[in-house]
Amino acid sequence: MLKSKIQNSIQKKSSQSIKKLLQKQWLVVILALMLTGLGAALTGILFKTGIHTVENYRSSLLKYFPRWVVLPLLGGIGGLVSGTLIKNFAPAAKGAGVSQIISFLRHKPVPMGLKVGIVKLVSGVIAIGSGFPLGPEGPAVQMGGSVAWQMAKWLKAPIAFRRIIVAAGGGAGIAAIFSAPIGGFIYAIEELLNSARPVVLLLVVVTTFWADSWADILQAIGLDQSAGGFISNLGFQLERTYTPVIKFLPVDFFYLIGLGIVLGILAEMYCKYILKMQVIGNLLFNNRTIQRMSLSGLLLGTMYSIIPENLHNIEGLQKIIVNESSSFTLSISIFLILFFSSGLAAASGAPGGLFYPMLTLGGAIGLATGIGVEYLTGHMPTTYIFAGMGGFVAGCSRTPLTAMFLAFALTKNLLILKPLLITCIASFLTARIFNEHSIYERQIEMEEKELIR
Repeated sequence: MLKSKIQNSIQKKSSQSIKKLLQKQWLVVILALMLTGLGAALTGILFKTGIHTVENYRSSLLKYFPRWVVLPLLGGIGGLVSGTLIKNFAPAAKGAGVSQIISFLRHKPVPMGLKVGIVKLVSGVIAIGSGFPLGPEGPAVQMGGSVAWQMAKWLKAPIAFRRIIVAAGGGAGIAAIFSAPIGGFIYAIEELLNSARPVVLLLVVVTTFWADSWADILQAIGLDQSAGGFISNLGFQLERTYTPVIKFLPVDFFYLIGLGIVLGILAEMYCKYILKMQVIGNLLFNNRTIQRMSLSGLLLGTMYSIIPENLHNIEGLQKIIVNESSSFTLSISIFLILFFSSGLAAASGAPGGLFYPMLTLGGAIGLATGIGVEYLTGHMPTTYIFAGMGGFVAGCSRTPLTAMFLAFALTKNLLILKPLLITCIASFLTARIFNEHSIYERQIEMEEKELIR
């Protein structure tokens, strides 16, 4: 009771200090939010563009040299260079980046600022581009938060405002990467801040929508043709990554709950696998980040050199799944390959995110489930792939609303929201039976135990 009163008192004082700041320096605050959104969009675009550049270079090498030479060599060199940058310039830049932002928001001593953001950007591009099967969204969260922290520092804002703008910057990173302003907004509130105060909601929603808008504007001026929804002869358009035909029938309700239960179990297995690999890595390498990432890159490159080329790229895997151009066996194969490879990459400390692999893993299980249902009953489902995507993210991150809107952002089709919500909640509740904490919270707890030792 006393703890609750103290928290309410702190929140009240925090809100009052932010309101005073808005009243006295409203123009500066608006400028800070706009620049935070711009910084998140710019770093997100540079990140994606850099990854594609390195991946294209890797593809060109494969035309002239055998892949059993190119892929292990590039993986090892990528891990070596990325690990060296992190070890020597910004150790806080390792890993997905989400756990670092969460730790900062919980008043832990986590280094922030442009230096961390720049190292995260460069090392992440090198690692992911050279073959680490991770996504750009985790680094985008940390880069957006780092840019936001720098803005708050220049503004000389109170502590309460710094926390909010850092969380908003993290959400802006998600918004820019996925073209999902609502997803970024929900993520900042649901995972990073755990707050629904009106003044907080206002600041976060402004920042995330600015990030999405800046991504469109940057694309319109030619920075990156894939950054937003601008078409030269039509103007700004609603950007859809995929345009599936969606039908939601009453019978799907029960199948989607079953899919959510399966995803919740698999998501918890994935979390435990990554955490176990991190423990093993810590025992074997301790703080030797360079050796750890170099060996991981070499192992990943070797693995990719012995499997078909169309299974090397996460983006390519996602397209195979969504276009339903795979069989039940191939869907399960994609799941198993990405399950173990992305888990190894994440456990190595490589600067890459897990949301993109999670979406693809969930999509693979969704497709396999849909194929199974069609074979057994004759009913052809159309919502299971995207429901699977959202459900797997919800099970791992314990954020069902964020997961729902991230999967929704791929289609921008309102009909998919209800199937997504059913599966995300079922997966979330199932995963919580095993452990109520997300993979990021458990990573923070594990890192704190390592420090004590």
